[in-house]
Amino acid sequence: MTWCSIHCRTGVEEVGVSKSSKKVGPKAIYSDAEKVERAALGLPADAPASPVSIQRGKKGRGRVSKTAIHAPDVLNEAREYGSAFTRGMRVDLPGGVTHLLLSGTASVGPSGETLYPGDFRAQLWRTYHNLTRLLESEGATWHDVVRTTCYLRDIERDYQEFNQVRNEFFRALGLDPFPASTGIQARICRSDLLVEIEAQAILLR
Repeated sequence: MTWCSIHCRTGVEEVGVSKSSKKVGPKAIYSDAEKVERAALGLPADAPASPVSIQRGKKGRGRVSKTAIHAPDVLNEAREYGSAFTRGMRVDLPGGVTHLLLSGTASVGPSGETLYPGDFRAQLWRTYHNLTRLLESEGATWHDVVRTTCYLRDIERDYQEFNQVRNEFFRALGLDPFPASTGIQARICRSDLLVEIEAQAILLR
């Protein structure tokens, strides 16, 4: 596993975005730079976008089948608390090949709440629990997982416990070989979340 560190910054000055962009009531005011880029995407310059198609694929090109993955018994939809992503995506390719792309998943409960604040090992087990249920919702198991990306808030503090739990879990499942994996130190979206994992699985239908 390769470890690297990411320092995420989102302030407007730090990314060079004009501070004139702001929301006013139900409408929005965009900077000139934002208007240029929104126009290039086929979006209106001076109003929040309604659902529109900005696809520009080649004429006559086929499309893959995409379906959102859900596991509502263990974790809610991210859109319920304002995030713009699905928990996972099923992509069906020609020839009976299916890819399952699971978004970064953490120790979150059915109502979107953080579970086990301050307890790294419990958070990691819950993360594996949530990922397992997402896989099972599409008839997959960890034996179908080919890659994971693991984000730790504090690698120096938590890596040893992370590796112990991961080895215990994968060996208990009889995985051989283990999935390919990359580890990254990152500021996870909530300050009380200590670990987050993405996973990719491949199925033959």
